[in-house]
Amino acid sequence: MKGKTLLLIFAFVCFSSILYSQSAEELIAQADELFDDMKDMETAEKALELYRQALGVTEDKYEPYWKISRIQYYVGTHTAEKNDKKIIFSQGVYHANKAVALQPEKPDGHYWLGVNNGKYGETKGVMKSLSLVKPIKNSMFKIIEVDRGYEDGGADRVLGRVFFKVPGIAGGSKDKSLEHLEKSKELGPEDPLTRVYLAETYLAKDRVSDARAELDYVLNMPDDPRWVAGIAEAKMDAKELLKNKEFKK
Repeated sequence: MKGKTLLLIFAFVCFSSILYSQSAEELIAQADELFDDMKDMETAEKALELYRQALGVTEDKYEPYWKISRIQYYVGTHTAEKNDKKIIFSQGVYHANKAVALQPEKPDGHYWLGVNNGKYGETKGVMKSLSLVKPIKNSMFKIIEVDRGYEDGGADRVLGRVFFKVPGIAGGSKDKSLEHLEKSKELGPEDPLTRVYLAETYLAKDRVSDARAELDYVLNMPDDPRWVAGIAEAKMDAKELLKNKEFKK
């Protein structure tokens, strides 16, 4: 009798674990669907809530952690108030750090840690956020080590922008910016943000025709209303860059 009772308890525990696992998977799948078609803040908040629910019903918290960080990055970039941005990006950093601690050899946590740190730094200003440069670089170099093609060459895209933005005395370099952005373009030729960043670096190196070619590519991309596509924002940035006096010569 005791053996049967133990067997029943074991079966119940296993069954409960399966239910929790399925529940988390279903919640994440629903959130992923919303994320992939994310066009407004309302949709983003719904997806974020589903990821948070998944976090609460699963023992394997790696996927919910990094996906919460990912969506917080997008919510932060579409939030107007500066102080709100700081809070959202800092939360993104928190959840990405949790993911990195669980799976340090996977790229997801490192990537969203780096980009949330970068956006958090932008809210403070370049000179006030120089202490974040090294952690951001470390995150991106780790991704290059484990999966360089992650997010269409995302690590090289971020490094290219960091080397462009940071002053030379703090380790900035237009040559290194160009090197990483051209690699990012090789890995993800259709990413509009890479193209805009590359155009800006080309312009800084007086390669005006190359810069124009990148911006023309972006402006001719098919429209896509999704936030995650980033095409609308990239087109606005491209139009703004084309106002540069270098293109008037």
